[in-house]
Amino acid sequence: MHNNPIPYGRQHITDEDIAAVAEVLRGPMLTQGPSIGAFEKAFAEYIGAPYAVAVSNGTAALHLCCMALGVGPGTRVITTPITFSASANCVRYCGGEVYFADIDPETVLLDVAAVRALIESKPAGFFSGIIPVDFAGYPVDMAAFRALADEHGMWLLEDSCHSPGGSFIDEQEKNHRCGDSSLADLAIFSFHPVKHIACGEGGMITAGTEALYNHLMRLRTHGITNKPGDFTPPYDGEPERGGWYMQLQELGYNYRLTDMQAALGLSQLQRADQMLARRREIAARYDAAFAGGSVQTIIPPENVGHAYHLYVVQVDDRKGLYDYLRTKDIFAQVHYIPVHTMPYYQQQGNRPGDYPLAERYYSRCLSLPMYPTLTDEEQQYVIDEVLTFVGQ
Repeated sequence: MHNNPIPYGRQHITDEDIAAVAEVLRGPMLTQGPSIGAFEKAFAEYIGAPYAVAVSNGTAALHLCCMALGVGPGTRVITTPITFSASANCVRYCGGEVYFADIDPETVLLDVAAVRALIESKPAGFFSGIIPVDFAGYPVDMAAFRALADEHGMWLLEDSCHSPGGSFIDEQEKNHRCGDSSLADLAIFSFHPVKHIACGEGGMITAGTEALYNHLMRLRTHGITNKPGDFTPPYDGEPERGGWYMQLQELGYNYRLTDMQAALGLSQLQRADQMLARRREIAARYDAAFAGGSVQTIIPPENVGHAYHLYVVQVDDRKGLYDYLRTKDIFAQVHYIPVHTMPYYQQQGNRPGDYPLAERYYSRCLSLPMYPTLTDEEQQYVIDEVLTFVGQ
């Protein structure tokens, strides 16, 4: 047994983080204050995106993106079955229909060839958009998806919740940061405690155009604007407008982030590169330990900068290994039960067996502890217990 339980993920809060939050708590504004804009600006610079909109969580980010992209009844959108259900649910929130395509087993990412086959199996214009997911921190080849989307007049929403700091180099030798909106119309991030940057709860949308940015800013706050330049002509009952005047122009939501959360996120962002480097060190140690054995790992090519939100292995007796590790105080986790097999999505007409590569991956996958404060000693203990179980 180990002295302390070792979870699959864990937040890291420093004295500097606590001081940043305490400063906001002592100040005049707990919400809609200056910390929000400061966090958005710093995050946009870190990711390399022109615009960023802070919201209450990653799911809210997905929902607002679908609204801004015009998802509604009759809209059909494609995503991956290997993701957290929010990547699909956001389409349903807007009344759209979700279609899945299978994964590439080499990367566990949505397979662009499978998406192409699905699109081409339907009449022109049948699908409106694609939501690829940078699963575990492995960057999706957004250049390939952008070409496919452009060919069929579709939009792209990149779910980058697992991949801040990740990147890939395209065939033209251009480096793309995950979620930088150079290829996707919009991208989203999550600041849940086990993610790279923790806000408690929180999310961010990155946008490539001012029009989408302005629309998202309005949707985030009930669809209300108080900017005179955005006002539509007044109705007869409001001939004069004072400083109180505002307009509810469309139905939005209260999906704001608080200043306390933004201050925490901004503080965490200061060490994002350092924490990403540590994640990559941990991954390299796992890669070396499991090389050539029965524990299957995913090692990205040199042109891919993996962000390692998760470190996933695949083994034949996944349930056995999961249970064994728990007896050793190692709390590995499974990511994810394929979304199409969930009862809600079966009610939409999906069935187990529809996406066999995703289902085979699910039957064998296990996420091992991966977080920057995992010590070398703790990691070695995890490695030793995994190898003991599989008999290497």
